[in-house]
Amino acid sequence: MSGYTYFSQYYDILTDNVSYKTIAGRIDGLVDRFSGRKNIFLDLACGTGSLSEEAAKLGYDVIGVDLSQEMLSEAINKKIESGYNIQYLCQDMRELDMYGTVDVTVCVLDSLNHLESIDDVRKVFERVSLFAFPDGLFVFDVNTLYKHRNVLADNAFVYDKDDVFCVWQNSLRDDNSTVDIRLDFFSETEKGRYVRCSEEFSETAYELSAIKKLLKDTGFEILGVYDGYTDNEVTENTERAVFAARKCR
Repeated sequence: MSGYTYFSQYYDILTDNVSYKTIAGRIDGLVDRFSGRKNIFLDLACGTGSLSEEAAKLGYDVIGVDLSQEMLSEAINKKIESGYNIQYLCQDMRELDMYGTVDVTVCVLDSLNHLESIDDVRKVFERVSLFAFPDGLFVFDVNTLYKHRNVLADNAFVYDKDDVFCVWQNSLRDDNSTVDIRLDFFSETEKGRYVRCSEEFSETAYELSAIKKLLKDTGFEILGVYDGYTDNEVTENTERAVFAARKCR
């Protein structure tokens, strides 16, 4: 789950359809709805820092955590350009270690699915709970089993961008929940030749009932489960489930 040496270089290009402003606004709205505190904002698996930047624009004091130094390097470049006072830490979120309590913790874009087991997800929830301010909010999303079995599955996708050509190939394991992913990047050199580099990782989906149980077991009250970053209820065809939870006192 660490590294992403090549993926980090092209991550923003391949996710240019993601509106981080919309996601940040939705999370901010949930903080308002559930009377959360608007101070420390912890962005777990922050990647290249796009959501951290949007949270900073909304006035939060942002901390971004990621295990990939390559991803954090991209995030720091954005911070230098924008001038926002975002603190970035290279940490494994299963071993999260903060200096104080956190008001809002988020983990978006199926980052939790990159963990290797449900026990790893529990470890993250335990660490988030440990550092959450009493009544602190925890907002995160996960890919659903439906998405893994019917959308990612054994399918392949091609992304033809100005700066890179990417072939995304999936392989659904026999457990019917884990997808092995291979990315092949083709970038053009100054001499007109193409250089190929590859990245491999896996994502695992879990029953939403198992996620709910983990939240309760680690000291959280579930406030809502949504179909993506909307107010819609989860359905059998939901691809991304968004959880809003609050740390119990």
